[in-house]
Amino acid sequence: MYYNDKTLAFLNGEWQHAKDAQTSLYGQTLHYGNGVFEGIRAYKNDVGFNIFKAHEHYERLHKSADLMHIKMPYSVEELVSISYELLDRNNLTDAYIRPLVYLGANMALQPTEEVNVFICAWKWEKYLGHDPIKAKISSYQRIHPASQHMEAKVVGHYTNSILATTEAKKLGFDEAILLDYTQHVAEGSGANIFIEKNGELFTPSRGTILPGITRQTVLEICKEHEIKVTEKPISKAQLLEADTAFFTGTAAEIAPIAQVNDTIFPLSWEDSIGQSIYHIYRQKVLFNDLQNQTII
Repeated sequence: MYYNDKTLAFLNGEWQHAKDAQTSLYGQTLHYGNGVFEGIRAYKNDVGFNIFKAHEHYERLHKSADLMHIKMPYSVEELVSISYELLDRNNLTDAYIRPLVYLGANMALQPTEEVNVFICAWKWEKYLGHDPIKAKISSYQRIHPASQHMEAKVVGHYTNSILATTEAKKLGFDEAILLDYTQHVAEGSGANIFIEKNGELFTPSRGTILPGITRQTVLEICKEHEIKVTEKPISKAQLLEADTAFFTGTAAEIAPIAQVNDTIFPLSWEDSIGQSIYHIYRQKVLFNDLQNQTII
């Protein structure tokens, strides 16, 4: 699914066949989850392809690494350039790019000097599919911000997401929605959330969420098109009383939510603000990074 015998990946300055890439079984990331990563999408356009907000993603990767005391061996510009070369080498245009910064052998609970950078790519459809989904409010709580850096995209954080998603699917739902320690809505297992009520949008405030790049893009679209949107704490009751809702994330893009728990939203996706934003978003992703996009 992710690679074949010819797939090339970047590992520590070298291009290797993905099937031949190796790592230490004593690595700190493997044992303790101390590593950082990103999820980035590239989109085919009329002149080649564009990696959407590549600089913003790699700036966040650097920030995540700094927060986890990991020394990044490549600059943002170098990582952007490597990503375009990665897609060229694999003849990919519409693709999902996964940079992973993982650490070398170290069983101590402190930073290690060996830092590895692995970047791969594959074709991946929208993570949550194209149809409106059913979501379940999870019994698992989002990580407390006093326990971890919520603004960092850390490998180990995603065990929380795996538990929530697994629970939701076992109960017959497509995705989970997690509450924070104040019992307000935080986010999905791997995506931010917006709700629509009376022609306005609302999204959870920063502090207990990973502030997504797609989330920020939606906020920018709202500003450009004078769509009223408010960042605020959202209660469980406000979520269930919404007209409709949607998830945002690089893997999911913009994904409509039709139902939460037993509540079916009254407003159809076709009549929602979210649908209009999605159409604008699809145009933005094609030509965001004009300076660096590859021309075929």
